[in-house]
Amino acid sequence: MIRRQTFKNCFVFFITIAISFIMQTVSAEEKIDKSYSAQSPSTQGYLDQTSPSWDLMKDYTEVRGIYMTGYTVSDKKMFEGLVKLIDDTELNAVVIDVKSDEGMVLYQTSLKDAQFSGANNKIIIEDIEAVLKYLDEKNIYTIARVVTFKDNKAASKFPQLAVKTTTGNIWRDRNGQAWLNPYNQESWDYILDIAEEAVIKGFKEIQFDYVRFPTDGNLKIISYGASQGKNKAQAIGDFLKYSRKRLSNMGTVVSADVFGLVTTAENDMNIGQQLEYLADSVDVISPMVYPSHYGKGSYGVAEPDFEPYKIVNYSMKRAKERLDGNDQSIAKLRPWLQDFSATYLANYKKYGPAEIRAQIKATYDAGVKEWILWNAANRYTKGGLNKS
Repeated sequence: MIRRQTFKNCFVFFITIAISFIMQTVSAEEKIDKSYSAQSPSTQGYLDQTSPSWDLMKDYTEVRGIYMTGYTVSDKKMFEGLVKLIDDTELNAVVIDVKSDEGMVLYQTSLKDAQFSGANNKIIIEDIEAVLKYLDEKNIYTIARVVTFKDNKAASKFPQLAVKTTTGNIWRDRNGQAWLNPYNQESWDYILDIAEEAVIKGFKEIQFDYVRFPTDGNLKIISYGASQGKNKAQAIGDFLKYSRKRLSNMGTVVSADVFGLVTTAENDMNIGQQLEYLADSVDVISPMVYPSHYGKGSYGVAEPDFEPYKIVNYSMKRAKERLDGNDQSIAKLRPWLQDFSATYLANYKKYGPAEIRAQIKATYDAGVKEWILWNAANRYTKGGLNKS
């Protein structure tokens, strides 16, 4: 009888302990859910930029960078030459192609949708983790360039994500390339999955390029479908806010490349890029203020390509004024500068050390501390850079 009672008492005791443990666990899970709800990949509440606390984890670097293609990274001689250029000069960062203009993911991806779309049919960078580890050991800041809505691979394979014609076919630009629909949230997730994977691989920052609506081809026959009452600038701004929320949860800096004219234009130029909508959406805005890309007479300059200081300085001053005057702005400025000669112009200036330095000085004189040099062939002008 005593043994039975003892067993009964023990049984009751263990049941009580178990119930107590379960209740504490449930309570703890509720606290975790409340504390970390911002990490959910759901788009619910993605416009609320105050909820994630992970911004404090971002290791922000003032960038002085160059751009490398995937082919350059995979070419040992070229890659090592550019790393030496960074070592020898004031440079401290590199932008590397991750998702190309055609929609190709340039390293081996584990994402099934990207594989199915054909985006991984050709691997350009064989071991991206090793590349990033090497650059990190040399204290070189790494930025993943992710071409965003221009994506022939995914848009062709997944028509439901594509920009369409009014007759329901996949729309294509003048080069025959299909685009992902910036209004389509599934398109956002396809892009963000690739961006998140790049962060996991080791990139410190995600830079979105072609984060806009199409600009060429027969634009009159485009149908974007349901816009949910948003104009183009709102759609791009909302995509970037959603991206920043997801990527901030990984401690990642988010930047966006925009047309140079965005610095001064008062509207979105019908492409969805308007400074006021970008100001509270990303950590960094990178206007492509290449002097050669401005028309004659821009900003009162007869031949913009011949006046790199004036074009860059005016553009960046105006952009900084607008951001400084915007109470909601969280973005820093980091322009793309021209390190190439625009030989396609009828009248162009050969760019060398003086022109490169003039643009860097123009940036600093405008109160902006960062910049990146663009040369599509990745051949940079060392003479225009200060020594390390």
